[in-house]
Amino acid sequence: MDKLNLGKHISGKFSAELSSVMSKVLAMGGLVEKQLTDALMAIQLDDKELANRVLSNDVNINELELDIDSACTRIIAKRQPTASDLRLVLAILKAISDLERIGDESERIARVALKSFNKEQEHLLVSLENLGQHVLTMLRQVLDAFARMDEDAAFEVHQQDATADRQYEALTRLLMTYMMEDSRSIPKIMDVMWSARSLERIGDRCQNIAEYIIYFVRGKDVRHASPELMKSTVQGR
Repeated sequence: MDKLNLGKHISGKFSAELSSVMSKVLAMGGLVEKQLTDALMAIQLDDKELANRVLSNDVNINELELDIDSACTRIIAKRQPTASDLRLVLAILKAISDLERIGDESERIARVALKSFNKEQEHLLVSLENLGQHVLTMLRQVLDAFARMDEDAAFEVHQQDATADRQYEALTRLLMTYMMEDSRSIPKIMDVMWSARSLERIGDRCQNIAEYIIYFVRGKDVRHASPELMKSTVQGR
C-alpha cells in the first residue's frame, strides 16, 4: 500500500476514505477468487452442494461492487481528486466491474457442475483442469499486484493471457473432435465448451485489471498497446 501514498493528503479523512475503498476492493477480490476456486473444485469433485454455494454467494460480490461504486462516486463528488488520486479511483471503478464479471463467469462454471455426466463423459470435465488452474493463478497474481500496485507483476500477468488463449484453442479443438466421434455427447460437450469460454474470458478480465494497475502507476492508458510498447511503459522508457 506504500506506493498508493494514501497517507500524504492534507485531509486525513480523504486518506481514510481511499484506504477504506481499497480494503473493500481487496475483500471483493478475495471473494471472487474463492468463487472461482470453488467452482473449479465443484467440477473436479462433482460436488453439487459446493456448486450451489457458488451460485448463492454471487450476490455478495454484486453488493460489494455497488458499495464500492457508491463510495468512489462520493469521493469524486466531495474531494474532487486529481492526478494519481483520480487515477486510483478510476482504476478501482474499472477493476470492480471486471471482478464482478469474473464472479458471473464463475457462476456459469458452477452451473456446469450441477449437470450430470456419466463415466464415459467425465474425461470432458478433466480437460478443463489445466486451463482452470492457469486462469486461477492469473487471478491470484493480478489481485496481489493490485494490492501492491506493482506494475512489473501486472505486466507479467498480462503476458500470461497468451498461454490461456492457446490452452483454450487447444481445448476447443479437442472438444470438437469428441463431437465428431460421438454426436450423442454434443450437449455435454457444449456445456464444457461454454465453461472453457468462461475461463478464457476470466483470463481477459485479469489482463484488463493488469492494464489498470499500469495506468495508475504510469499514468498511461496501455489498452490495445503492443507488448513491446507496454513493456517500455512499465520500464519507464
